[in-house]
Amino acid sequence: MQLVIYIPTFVLGLPFNMLALYMFCCKIKRWTESTIYMSNLALADILLLFSLPFKMINQNGIWPFDKAFCSFVESLYFVNMYASIFIITSISIDRYIAIIHPLKARDFRSPRNTLAVCLAIWAFVWLGSIPIYGFHVTLDSTNSSIHNISCFHGFSDKSWNPGLIAFLELVGFLIPMAIMVFCSVRIIRKLLRRQCETPGGCQACIRIITVNLAIFICSFAPTHLGIFLQFLVRQDIIGINYCSTRKGISLFIQGAMCLANVNCCLDAICYYFVAKEFRDQGSRTKRSLASIFSVNEVSL
Repeated sequence: MQLVIYIPTFVLGLPFNMLALYMFCCKIKRWTESTIYMSNLALADILLLFSLPFKMINQNGIWPFDKAFCSFVESLYFVNMYASIFIITSISIDRYIAIIHPLKARDFRSPRNTLAVCLAIWAFVWLGSIPIYGFHVTLDSTNSSIHNISCFHGFSDKSWNPGLIAFLELVGFLIPMAIMVFCSVRIIRKLLRRQCETPGGCQACIRIITVNLAIFICSFAPTHLGIFLQFLVRQDIIGINYCSTRKGISLFIQGAMCLANVNCCLDAICYYFVAKEFRDQGSRTKRSLASIFSVNEVSL
């Protein structure tokens, strides 16, 4: 199942995201808040996609490289998943400020502030990846052979520390999801109340915001549910008497991680269709929406 999902995700996601990153960095003359956020999101997706071939190599359970490189690839995977979560959340906050508080937006929104937010996100997630380098222990203390390492599997008990898992679940997903839901609901209510000169423009905005929220929840909620369930297994709250349940949880978390990786392709496809939709509407929606947010702000 993993190979069936990983291969097309890598083959489709990598060129799409690299093309998007090239367009944002080289073809757009003026950088805005949205282009900065989208460039960083595309970069996060690209770095996560680079880790997928190594996950596929490890399908047989034998890691052909050393332990340090295994930890680096794992950190690359998890760092960029959480970078994506925080960047998407920041986009939602940026959109909320632009639409709900347009008069205050000038005080908070600027390319410089957006760049500072993105740099802070990258620094936070990379520093947060440091514990990953201690997650693996060799199975045989007398033989540190690389063949005793199963990368992306077999984390040591300290990696399932209650405090660490609580921080990961709360800060890494639940708080960003709550912010996304709050901002999206407020924006949709605002747009529904607003009398647009071109009703289709508001409908397009609402559709984009709703789809983005649905993709965010469907991509990342199963993974974090799986992490929580696996935590219960590692703490023996779901004991060895429930062998079939433990096996089911193990399969569930692997499937959930596959689903989260598909988000890399969905982001790239959204770049194209959202840009096309608003390019087609062109001047018809620009005048009615200019007072609350520019076309680029709608892109994500």
